[in-house]
Amino acid sequence: MFLNEMQEEVRETTRSFVDNVIRPAAEALDREERFPAEIYEEMGKLGLFGIAVPEELGGAGF
Repeated sequence: MFLNEMQEEVRETTRSFVDNVIRPAAEALDREERFPAEIYEEMGKLGLFGIAVPEELGGAGF
């Protein structure tokens, strides 16, 4: 699969976030059946919501 530069950047940003934030906490989050608002907030700051929404509708347009 070939990704353009922007897609590669999103992939690397997502991978880094998962490796550094979600993966270390995953076991406890699963056990406690929770997903903290702080993680959602950080995902939003990274632009990980609305990836498939067209830019003209406020999304990332991927």
